[in-house]
Amino acid sequence: MGLTCGIVGLPNVGKSTLFNAITQAGAESANYPFCTIDPNVGVVEVPDERLTKLTELVEPNRTVPTAFEFVDIAGLVKGASRGEGLGNKFLSHIREVDSIAHVVRCFEDEDITHVSGKVDPISDIETINLELVLADLESVERRIEKTRKNLKSGEKKAQQEFALLERLKAHFEEGKPARQLDLDDEDRLLIRDLHLLTLKPMLYVANIGEDEVSSGDNNPYVQQVKEYAAGEDAEVIVISAKLESEIAELEGEDKVLFLEELGLEESGLDRLIQAAYKQLGLITYFTAGVQEVRAWTIKKGTKAPQAAGVIHSDFEKGFIRAEVVSYEDLIASGSMAQARERGLLRLEGKEYVVQDGDIMHFRFNV
Repeated sequence: MGLTCGIVGLPNVGKSTLFNAITQAGAESANYPFCTIDPNVGVVEVPDERLTKLTELVEPNRTVPTAFEFVDIAGLVKGASRGEGLGNKFLSHIREVDSIAHVVRCFEDEDITHVSGKVDPISDIETINLELVLADLESVERRIEKTRKNLKSGEKKAQQEFALLERLKAHFEEGKPARQLDLDDEDRLLIRDLHLLTLKPMLYVANIGEDEVSSGDNNPYVQQVKEYAAGEDAEVIVISAKLESEIAELEGEDKVLFLEELGLEESGLDRLIQAAYKQLGLITYFTAGVQEVRAWTIKKGTKAPQAAGVIHSDFEKGFIRAEVVSYEDLIASGSMAQARERGLLRLEGKEYVVQDGDIMHFRFNV
């Protein structure tokens, strides 16, 4: 689906270190095509133990995981909304991503200077968030002037849009992000083309020191970030970006042993990828055969024909029905044949809403 999470943060918070870990762990890194000053993209596999178990069960010729993109967005400083530090260009980069991961410094290090002279995660968060709010306020104010001219026509849509924009303007003037405003589906449709920065889901990444990785939740800075995030109903992932760079260089058993030594079940990077994936309301379904076992990304609530269309548009156009078995039922049965014998393999039609973990085979005719 080409979904992306933009990584933002003030200078010297560990944002570049984190992105380098993502790039090392990922399948590739490349220049992102939508901007004048190109940020980098790290393409990473979404960790999913179910895919590993399906591969062991089916023994296919190849296994293809689903992927997620992280975009390294540099240059955000105080005054970015006014163009400071090439702010306008970098703010435009954020408009292109689906969600935001805000890296916040939660470690002390005399060798790494903080831009404000001291470690203060809440001040850092508020600095970045205010710049995003101010950029959105400017966008809304421009749209208000344009919409005001259309009010003379008496169109109901223009009146609705103007009222919504006035609500947003007042909200932004209080320094609050759009995601904290009660907006229904119709509201979101009216302002969709504004690409509001503060309407994007926000994930906070509390970057701690290497020596705190087993007790990160006790870090007082982390606790501050969690309290702040709770007010926004946002998630916080606690990681050590420096340590993640080391973990990303390891593979297989070496990685597992290193994580065990640290007392961790999975890397912080894996948790970050999973959190960003879920943040966007995404789920995974699978196709499983001798040729290929593959994970596919769809939005939660997607119906069977549209899920089939993710594989190929012809699958959606000519959709007849889908053979479906849940991951749990297939694993419990031991094989697709056994699942069929037990009556666990179902035939579903066009109105079926695909569930996370479904294993699907589509029948179509074009």
